[in-house]
Amino acid sequence: MLGDTAVAVNPKDERYRHMWGKTIELPLVGRHIPIIQDDFVDPAFGTGAVKVTPAHDPNDYEIGIRHNLTSINILTPDGHVTGTGIAELDGLDRFKAREKVVEMLEKAGALEKIEDYETSIGHCYRCKTVIEPYLSDQWFVKVGPLAKTAIEAVEKGEVKFVPERWTKVYLQWMTNLRDWCISRQLWWGHRIPAWYKNEEIYVGEEPPKGEGWVQDQDVFDTWFSSALWPFSTLGWPDQTDDLKNYYPTDVLVTSYDIIFFWVARMIMAGYHFMKKAPFHTVYFNALVKDIHGKKMSKSWGNVIDPLDVIDRAGADALRFAFLSLITGQGQDVKLSEDKITEARNFANKIWNVSRFVMMGMDPDQGNRDVQSQVSNLELADRWILSRYNQTVKKVTENIDNYEFGEAAKAMYEFIWSELCDWYVEIAKIRLYGSDQKAKETVQSVLLTVLQGTLKLLHPFMPFMTEEIYQRMLSTDMTTDQRIKTIMLEEWPKAHSEDIDQKAEGEMGELMEVVRAVRNIRAEFKVPHSKEIDISLIGGQKPSEAYIKALAKVANIKYGEKPAQSATAIAAGIEIYVPLTGMIDLSQEIERLNKEKEKIAMELERIGARLKDEVFLTRANPASVEKEKERQADLSGKMKMIEDRIRGLN
Repeated sequence: MLGDTAVAVNPKDERYRHMWGKTIELPLVGRHIPIIQDDFVDPAFGTGAVKVTPAHDPNDYEIGIRHNLTSINILTPDGHVTGTGIAELDGLDRFKAREKVVEMLEKAGALEKIEDYETSIGHCYRCKTVIEPYLSDQWFVKVGPLAKTAIEAVEKGEVKFVPERWTKVYLQWMTNLRDWCISRQLWWGHRIPAWYKNEEIYVGEEPPKGEGWVQDQDVFDTWFSSALWPFSTLGWPDQTDDLKNYYPTDVLVTSYDIIFFWVARMIMAGYHFMKKAPFHTVYFNALVKDIHGKKMSKSWGNVIDPLDVIDRAGADALRFAFLSLITGQGQDVKLSEDKITEARNFANKIWNVSRFVMMGMDPDQGNRDVQSQVSNLELADRWILSRYNQTVKKVTENIDNYEFGEAAKAMYEFIWSELCDWYVEIAKIRLYGSDQKAKETVQSVLLTVLQGTLKLLHPFMPFMTEEIYQRMLSTDMTTDQRIKTIMLEEWPKAHSEDIDQKAEGEMGELMEVVRAVRNIRAEFKVPHSKEIDISLIGGQKPSEAYIKALAKVANIKYGEKPAQSATAIAAGIEIYVPLTGMIDLSQEIERLNKEKEKIAMELERIGARLKDEVFLTRANPASVEKEKERQADLSGKMKMIEDRIRGLN
């Protein structure tokens, strides 16, 4: 209050119109201050008349600028009152001075009432001391011209944001910026290169000549130093080779909460000092939350310690878990232990398939270029090469479009479901067979696909892929050993000539048949070790060798419908699995009849409920719809059981 230089009222507040332009005496100090009009004042708050202290309140400072008010600083840097001319107050600590002011106002008869009031007060984040707004001399950057260039750079597309929605946020922040205060009263940082001697000020790279100069004690704002990072780390202001080679860079990856503090300021500094943007793209990554979508916090106890995860599952597993969770650009992700476990299992899968491939590598075999084996390729070879090239194409497109989650999912599906679950099992037929030529062909395909897949995976799982690559180098003497790291390998390219839609279609049909046979085995609990016979009717004749190996089948017949069989249809082929001798048919029929009775009772209950007018009128539509869905699901199961009983009879 001792630093007030005006009282402000709202120009629409008719209560105070008769006071416009007049002055009022400030209690205790005796200074006469003007009554001004400003839209900032809320007429409904308090009396609707607001005291204005430009030197000690940010909003009041703005009012003071608009109305050309005097700014009177009544505090020392350590929070003592000064310069008021009141002997009882000058020199007092701020908290003591407040008590004294209340006492003096009461004594002067100027205190109407005292009431509690909640407000937001700034505190130091370290020592929790209350911070007083304080007018002081600081160093500023005239930011207008810098912001204009940085805005134009984004509007012209010289710098792009991913996701694109952050462009609007950036442009809003960059419009009508105030000059940037770059000096800080901290113990550590880049010291401001300014020196003082009496009334002289010198600014320069080197200290001024002569005696008596004292350097400014302030340091630069951290974000000012960080804004110079893209070129200051490369030797600037000297024109070093690093600066020529590595400025500008390509992509900045950062968090959206520092888009203004860091990103915008790097762009401004880059154009000002280097005449170029420091990067062409900014990718804003996601915020990681817990499984319930809550921000991770130590105080809430929902933090997953990355070091613990790395010790338990590996850095690559943690990295891949993060990436595979990304469902959209910049969207927050929910991290769970289940996802980390899944990624760890995936890492184990890659390690095991790599060991399997390397076990079959023969240093004396010579060139394993798969192109030299084209004439010997089987359906499965053509299929896996086609799927590999499709994966290269998809992953490359995903990465180019910053869709890292989609790229991770594509690699997971290819490696786990197609390479390991299908091709490796088929490859064993030839690897463990006596045909040397066939063995060499499948080894060539395995090696080609594995090497390419490791390169695709490297940005996602760098440690494991490098380790496997090094082991392959030491095993395969035919590999050019001049390249010692996978990081220097070329990124895989998709070859359109190796994409074979026909092979993919045929293999897809075969896989449907195998899945159908496997499902029958699982449903009737036929032991995995026990071979079965099957009969196929219609459709294209699939590879017998593949079906026998993948579905544990002993004999395949065509055109027959054996009695007491489990049946399925896949890829237009009727599949019959004779169950006589495989299971106890009477027990299975009894089990199915009991299940049929349970379903019938449940269907009767649901049917009665859906005919009940009271339920239909009182229940919400979602509950009614849920009952109908349950009814349809059970009806489907009932039909399946009835068909199965008929087949067994």
